[in-house]
Amino acid sequence: MDFLTILFIAVGLALDAFAVSVGIGLGLEKVTGRHSFRVAFHFGLFQFMMPIIGWFAGRTLTGWLEGIDHWVAFGLLALIGGKMIWEALKHEEERAKGDPTRGMTLIILAVATSIDALAVGLSLALIHTPILYPSVIISIVAALFSVIGINIGKLVGSRFSHGVEGLGGLILIGIGVKILVQHAS
Repeated sequence: MDFLTILFIAVGLALDAFAVSVGIGLGLEKVTGRHSFRVAFHFGLFQFMMPIIGWFAGRTLTGWLEGIDHWVAFGLLALIGGKMIWEALKHEEERAKGDPTRGMTLIILAVATSIDALAVGLSLALIHTPILYPSVIISIVAALFSVIGINIGKLVGSRFSHGVEGLGGLILIGIGVKILVQHAS
């Protein structure tokens, strides 16, 4: 598989990570280099690992996974998005100042945005394509898009008052709905 084809696949896979990163940037009061690094590292790492896992899973899981992958991604994104909306609706003094770039929230987001990469790995196994080189390219592109996304979210969020965390939650839920619609057609 040539570099340009892999790059197009990587960009397609990175768009979900980009959109989720924008949502994260919207929800944070201040985005630091540490926030950007954690998001880029985790999204890049999971985008690297998932195609490899999918590739090794090969033909045995293809039928089973294709039937539920979109529901898993939707459920994870809806759960985190709903939590962000709930936090945005709370009064300022009731809000938990959580950091979605830490802990289990970040892991869930990284998994949710990389499920499609698992399917790509399965597909590459079926056409007998080596996986390491595509996984590295996919990882790098996802990390770059994540840094760009969180900083775009920061710029947009700093221009508006409170409540942008709810917009970030809606973005995550919208991505989940988009995944469902794409798999239904």
